[in-house]
Amino acid sequence: MSELVTGEAVALELRPAKLPSRALAVLLDLAVAVIAYIVVTLGVVAATASLDEAAQTALSIATFVLLLVGGPIAVETLSHGRSLGKLACGLRVVRDDGGPIRFRHALVRGLIGVIEILMTLGVIAVISSLVSARGRRLGDVFAGTLVVRERIPVARTGFVPPPPPWLAGRFSGLDLSAVPNDLWLAIRQYLMRMQQLDPQVGGRMAERLATDLAARTGAPAPQGVPPAAYLAAVLQERQTREARRAFGNGSAGGGGSVDACAGSVVGGPGAYGPSVVPAAAPAPATAAPPSRAPYGMEVAPAPPTPSADRPSTGFAPPA
Repeated sequence: MSELVTGEAVALELRPAKLPSRALAVLLDLAVAVIAYIVVTLGVVAATASLDEAAQTALSIATFVLLLVGGPIAVETLSHGRSLGKLACGLRVVRDDGGPIRFRHALVRGLIGVIEILMTLGVIAVISSLVSARGRRLGDVFAGTLVVRERIPVARTGFVPPPPPWLAGRFSGLDLSAVPNDLWLAIRQYLMRMQQLDPQVGGRMAERLATDLAARTGAPAPQGVPPAAYLAAVLQERQTREARRAFGNGSAGGGGSVDACAGSVVGGPGAYGPSVVPAAAPAPATAAPPSRAPYGMEVAPAPPTPSADRPSTGFAPPA
């Protein structure tokens, strides 16, 4: 099993589809296309009964090309890689870098599919899919596309580490309306995979994403805040707004934040917001060295135990 890796070295949670699921999707698409072709052909024959034989032949060829060749191309273009068969099997056609396909990709796949699927009854497509490491047929190779599985188990979804507590609520006044969904998805994928990346590669990627995000919001990143922590804090703010919009102001703070890029609830009570420091035993004489936070910042030492008449707010300023 292999995952797609974008040009920024971010591993996407999409897996190449196997031959059985692809074959089932193609059979479903062909069945729908053949039924539509038969129905339209009967209607054309009934409507052109008064024409000569040459005109009827030309209309038959045009109907064949339009439905069995142009139909799949139009469907994949308009649906960004989904057809009825692929939708039923949980598949989708994407570019090699994981992006959505365009008309030229669907056109190349459709024209080559006439030869390797229709004219050879799928023999060439099966052989090329078995030879390819990622199950690509000739149409995918020439078009630069790949058929992937869209339905990934929820248990495989990674976890986005929370930002430092002292950044909570710092970007509440930021305008996030101009940030596209593709950039949010790239930020989330980076935060999920940053521990698996090379430190230098991850640092350059975080700086590039932070620069793009700052350009979209119109406000530069604060001085002294690492790019990864800045990305996590802004993503938390966006999730908080989505949760507030979905559940209302009264219920958005107690059940975690909604990740709009993945459609799931991330974190729970205290996962992103400030938390109350629990009462602890007296600290030993020799304090342990500070640990490394997930965003490359030193964790501030624990504050002293709050007194009974002065409860703690859980706010930890930067070291």
